[in-house]
Amino acid sequence: MSAVKHFIEESVKKAEIDEFLGNEFERAGYGGVSITKTPLGTHIVVYTMRPGMVIGRGGETIRELARVLEEKFQLPNPQISVAEIEIPELNANVVASRIASALKRGVHYRRSGYWALNQIMEAGALGAEIIISGKLRSDRSRYEKFRAGYMPKSGEPANKYIKRAEVPVQLKPGILGVKVRITPPDAKFPDRVHIAEEKTEEETEATTVAPEEAKEAEE
Repeated sequence: MSAVKHFIEESVKKAEIDEFLGNEFERAGYGGVSITKTPLGTHIVVYTMRPGMVIGRGGETIRELARVLEEKFQLPNPQISVAEIEIPELNANVVASRIASALKRGVHYRRSGYWALNQIMEAGALGAEIIISGKLRSDRSRYEKFRAGYMPKSGEPANKYIKRAEVPVQLKPGILGVKVRITPPDAKFPDRVHIAEEKTEEETEATTVAPEEAKEAEE
């Protein structure tokens, strides 16, 4: 087997596992999976908002999941661990799933998009982009884009830091697609230089109010 074919098959398998886990743990707030091969087997980290639903009572659910992954996806000796998502608004999978759920409930796509965008930016993201495509208002397919902050499109830093997720939504008019891209707060890009401005002594004295002056101002 050539190296190119090997990497393609591994990428396809990872996408299938990600889709399977997303459907299986949708109610648990599934936020993605990390798969790493080790000499002892396969280390799998499942990111979710509710780890207890993935682990199950007495670890029953996670043991069944390990059996399914080994038999269905031929993963050697899967060792599964569950990680809780600390800030759901900075996880692209969680945000895309929330938008999909809102659309299923009948919420207007623009309201869903702007609401999710505000949630992402308030959580501290450097930038975000949400694209909702499909038959939004008529029989002709179109897309609506919601964007804020800094969102690079290409280059090694963009591939390294940008969090991406795509979720389909089945509605009566047809299938809508939800794409979410998030620039996390810890992302570093060579074309963005952050310079900490230090206050001079004069600026500090000008902005400092003595207790006596503050008391007189209140009176």
